[in-house]
Amino acid sequence: MTSSEEQLSLFQDTTTDLEASAVVQPELIPTDAKIPIPPGTYSAMTEIAQHCNKCHRCGLGETRTHAVVGRGNLQAPIMIIGEAPGQNEDETGLPFVGKAGQLLDKILASVKLDTDSDIYICNVIKCRPPNNRVPTTDEISACKPYLLEQIRLVNPKVILFTGATALKGLTGEKRGITKIRGNWIEWEGRLCMPILHPAYLLRNPSRERGSPKWLMWQDIQSVRAKLDEMQ
Repeated sequence: MTSSEEQLSLFQDTTTDLEASAVVQPELIPTDAKIPIPPGTYSAMTEIAQHCNKCHRCGLGETRTHAVVGRGNLQAPIMIIGEAPGQNEDETGLPFVGKAGQLLDKILASVKLDTDSDIYICNVIKCRPPNNRVPTTDEISACKPYLLEQIRLVNPKVILFTGATALKGLTGEKRGITKIRGNWIEWEGRLCMPILHPAYLLRNPSRERGSPKWLMWQDIQSVRAKLDEMQ
C-alpha cells in the first residue's frame, strides 16, 4: 500500500483496534482531503491549530504564511464565522485583524460585546486564497471538518455567519445574504443569524436608514437582545 492508501484504510475501517489507532495517530489526518476527520477527533483548539499549520488537504497550504484558526474566548456564547483570511490575517495568524476586523470589533463593542470574553471568531477556511479571491467549493469542503470541530469545542449559544460564503459554505443556503440577513435560522440545532460582512460596510459608508451600516446596527442589537434573553 502507498502511504495515502494506508491512511485511507485507517480511517475507513471500523474495527476497534483501528479506531484506537486513529485516536493515537492524529498526525495522519491532514494529509489528504479524502481522509475524513471524524467528530470528536480533537480535544483542544491547539491541536486543530497544529494540524491546520501543516495541513495540505487543499492547495492553499502551498502559499500560506500562517494558518488562521481563530481568536477570542474558547467558551464564548457567540461564534462569528467569516469567509477566509486576507493578507493581514495570513501574516499574523489571527482572523479579522485588518480594517474589516477593526470595524467588526467596534460594531460588537457598540452593544457591549467583547471579543475577548463574549466572542470567538474564525473563518470557513483557514488559509488565505491567492489575491483574496473567494474560496472554491473544494477548498471549503477540505477545511470544513476543522470548522465543525471548532464549533463542537466552543459550543456557542449563537452563531453569526458574516457574508454569503460563510453562510453557504456551512449550511448550503443559496439565498443571497441581503435577503436573509438579520433573520434567525436554525442549523444543526443551533441558533444562527446571517449578517453582512464588515468589508461590505466599508465599501458602503452611508449611515442612512436602510443602508448596510444601518441594517447591521439593527442586526447586532437583535443579537445582543437574544443573548440577554438566553442568559
